[in-house]
Amino acid sequence: MRILLLGEYSNVHSTLAKGLRELGHSVTVASDGDGWKDYPRDIDLRRKSTGKLDTLDFLFRLGRALPAMRDYDVVQLINPVFMELRPERLFPIYRYLRRNNAKTFLGAFGMDYYWVKTGLDGHTFRYSDFNIGTDIRHNPDNDRFIAEWLDGPKGELNRFIAEDCDGIVSGLYEYDACYRPAFPQKTRFIPFPIDTGSVTPRIPHPDNPRIRFFIGIQRTRDAYKGTDIMYKALIRLARQYPDRIEIVKAESVPFAQYSRMMDQCDVLLDQLYSYTPAMNALLAMAKGLVAVGGGEEENYEILGEKELRPIVNVQPSEEDVYQQLEQLILHPEDLARRSAEGIEYVRRHHDYLKVAQQYLDFWDRQD
Repeated sequence: MRILLLGEYSNVHSTLAKGLRELGHSVTVASDGDGWKDYPRDIDLRRKSTGKLDTLDFLFRLGRALPAMRDYDVVQLINPVFMELRPERLFPIYRYLRRNNAKTFLGAFGMDYYWVKTGLDGHTFRYSDFNIGTDIRHNPDNDRFIAEWLDGPKGELNRFIAEDCDGIVSGLYEYDACYRPAFPQKTRFIPFPIDTGSVTPRIPHPDNPRIRFFIGIQRTRDAYKGTDIMYKALIRLARQYPDRIEIVKAESVPFAQYSRMMDQCDVLLDQLYSYTPAMNALLAMAKGLVAVGGGEEENYEILGEKELRPIVNVQPSEEDVYQQLEQLILHPEDLARRSAEGIEYVRRHHDYLKVAQQYLDFWDRQD
């Protein structure tokens, strides 16, 4: 099978491509590398800026690349906005891809119309990036996303592609809950892929004098993701237990450096408003770190997981984060259990070869 994976989020397509290739398929990844994270790709669609010269350069390279995006059995888009272009320009590119390839699929992996719409309804999720109960979370990021996706041309593009494409793959429980009500026949939940063979797990020893906490911060999105609150709780913990913890902070570093920084840490603080661990937390768990973030029961249920509970689930408040982190300090023996369970959890549900086969099965069935 010839497969084109178009766009990138947090190494999803690059990792999936590796699994598909090992299963004997021909795969092309065309993306911008997810910006500064710089993930691997075969066709570079990075747009340096929106300036005139950089835009002309990008459009020239895109024009040369489009003929190489024909005659595939499967095209999967990472998002309705699958390139750094205005939605008005993406409509004809999508139609070109649709005309010149056999099947087209949409990834429900991140920010889009259905995610914003569902987060704002105040009842589907107890909390999310957009709500805590019936209260709407307002910050500059959220207000911009609402304007762009709910009321703007990105939403129009999203609705068109979702209706028109052959199928929709949801990567997390939350995204499945957004798309399944509208598209029950064409939505399939498939877990995110992790290359478990490329990491060497390390289980924390309970006798270590210090626990190393790792947190990644994107300064432009820390309020949206909740890392601002998690970091405040972590600083409080360091003041309370100065001899028992160490903080390792990564700020907007490329993926390769980010991954190396993780390697000697014990605990990862991830997204505050999530029900589920995404690519960042899954990679950390594969390495043996204990993930603090989204671990609600809905996450385990959609996977069919009845035994393992490796994630330290936190509610979206500084006080709850602090209390959960303090329990790790006071009970370091629990780290080894959660670490071992996390390694098994990723192997059981997210191994990139198992995930790649699930994609192949879904793509084959959608005729």
